[in-house]
Amino acid sequence: MSNIQILWVDDEIALLKPHILFLERKNYTTTTSTNGADAIDLVKENNYDIVFLDENMPGLTGLETLAQIKQIKTNLPVVMITKSEEEYIMEEAIGSKIADYLIKPVNPSQILLSLKKNLDNSRLVSEKTTANYQQEFRKIAIDLSLVNSYEDWIILYKKLIHWELELEGISDSGMLGILESQKQEANNQFFKFIKRNYEDFLTSNDSPTFSHTLFKNYVVPKLNKDQGVLWVIIDNLRYDQYQILEPLINNYYKKETENSYFSILPTATQYARNAIFSGLMPLEMEKKYPNYWKNDTDEGGMNLYENEFLSAQIKRLNLKIKHEYYKITSLKSGKDLADNFNGTKQNDLTTVVYNFVDMLSHSKTEMEVIKELAGDDKAYRSLTLSWFKNSPLFEIIQKAKELGQKLILTTDHGTINCKHPSKVIGDKNISSNLRYKTGKSLTYEEKDVYAVRNPKDIFLPTGAMNSPFIFAKEDFFFAYPNNFNHFVKYYKNTYQHGGISLEEMIIPCVIYSPK
Repeated sequence: MSNIQILWVDDEIALLKPHILFLERKNYTTTTSTNGADAIDLVKENNYDIVFLDENMPGLTGLETLAQIKQIKTNLPVVMITKSEEEYIMEEAIGSKIADYLIKPVNPSQILLSLKKNLDNSRLVSEKTTANYQQEFRKIAIDLSLVNSYEDWIILYKKLIHWELELEGISDSGMLGILESQKQEANNQFFKFIKRNYEDFLTSNDSPTFSHTLFKNYVVPKLNKDQGVLWVIIDNLRYDQYQILEPLINNYYKKETENSYFSILPTATQYARNAIFSGLMPLEMEKKYPNYWKNDTDEGGMNLYENEFLSAQIKRLNLKIKHEYYKITSLKSGKDLADNFNGTKQNDLTTVVYNFVDMLSHSKTEMEVIKELAGDDKAYRSLTLSWFKNSPLFEIIQKAKELGQKLILTTDHGTINCKHPSKVIGDKNISSNLRYKTGKSLTYEEKDVYAVRNPKDIFLPTGAMNSPFIFAKEDFFFAYPNNFNHFVKYYKNTYQHGGISLEEMIIPCVIYSPK
């Protein structure tokens, strides 16, 4: 900790000699000044690491000195020291972005703590985080060997996400590598769990909330005539992306409950989001609403009737509510809704589908610039956060808060960064999705897939006779043997959905009350 340069400004600096000697014994170098004007000159001429600044000085006050120091060196940490506990002084100092605020008399330990907090924070946090994860690593490994229920998988996946976000903030890339291997092992075990249990879950009373039961289980109980609900479905939003958006939402809303639910298979918009709005599995949708449902090989848009599906579900559940549905697929449509959002105040339920994250994942496949900007999960999260901060959706959420509406935030499925190709062969009518396939005469690597030879077993339509479904495991994606290398190069390290992974299947549904 040698070479740390401190500037201490106090008109009674002589009384602080014991503190300065204490710091010198700790190998800090301290320059002193008795007034603000001299301190400003010293800051101009020298590169200090931190400034301790007395608030109550003759001549330039501490607050006036602080303002000028910040003009000269914006990022120089300044610790304000004062006898006064008056609120306005604290507010002024905090508003000027001070690094810390200490009340006199200060003792040497307080000074040392402030130095470590401001100058050595990243190293200390890094060491502590690494030590904590190393301890947790063993627990996660044990949990992985014992996990045996969907509740356990939700807890374990959230734990992995927590540590991923913690470790990405420190400089130890080795720890992130170890975590990545744990996530891969978790996805391997999760795939086996889903393969064993998925069919039974769909008919069992002891099953997670799935796409088709989401509305009934989580949205309906929050509907009442006294308070409107804004229900936002952000297409393709993974748990880790939600976690980094949450601090922004917390400025306006208080979290009531954080639920996790499972996307149905395929974890694709056509299946999962239609199931959310209809309250039905795809096979039931095809039977009840043949005009609305489209199979993979049919022409036309696959999600054109979400409002009709939702209206039918509301009617079936005998809900006497006023509701409106909006699908946002462009910046203009988002701005239009934000500008006119006050018109929703009479609604019991306002449903907004927001498509940005889905477009981002597809852009990563198709545009080189997005491939560079979202090269890995950390960058993908960062891009999502940057979008959300500046999006009409964030404005819509703020306006909902002003109207006193509850907020329910969810998604239809997640997405995974695909790394490993798996060869598949089929006829010309095989479906195009890279994480699941349906079609006649499918040939595939048995070990890489969950194969459902009779789709009705998992409530999926059979588009053509003898058309099984196969779902890719972990971070695999399907590739055709023809032009294999070109195909793999194009799609490797792109974000896809439709298959079986923690990232695609375990997704958030969070309920908030306005602050």
